[in-house]
Amino acid sequence: MAFTRAWRNFKRMQDLTVAAAGLIYAGAVVHAFDRLPGGTAVVLRWTLMWPALFLLVSLFVPLVIAPLKRWLARYVWMSFQAGFGQTPGSIVTGVALLMGAALFIYWQVASVQATGRYQANVFSAYAAGIGILAAQAILVRALEQLPDVREKIEER
Repeated sequence: MAFTRAWRNFKRMQDLTVAAAGLIYAGAVVHAFDRLPGGTAVVLRWTLMWPALFLLVSLFVPLVIAPLKRWLARYVWMSFQAGFGQTPGSIVTGVALLMGAALFIYWQVASVQATGRYQANVFSAYAAGIGILAAQAILVRALEQLPDVREKIEER
């Protein structure tokens, strides 16, 4: 089955967004280990343990609860129709949003380093975002299987 160039670009952008977000997250965790107070156990809890829970919940809940799955699939389809990942402008916008979130994490790490107080777990929030991005990437593949969508995305 051959898909249109627009669909292939959209699907690739969904995958690359998840990968880029994961790499940014990994870099932030490495950065945090050098700077956050409280020892390895505290840093592991704030950067990996709680965030993993948030990632799993935000990944699986939209894929398991039917109304949420339909809503997110509709959002993914509307994103495709709006041209996300198909134009240089949309790609730059997506990268800018990821970088903005990364800068926020680095800023929060610097704040905790300066004050010694953990106020909010931005790592959990970012991990939840990665979970939703991954759910969207999975739903792209599910959309391909729907006959009415396939009719619109297959090359003729």
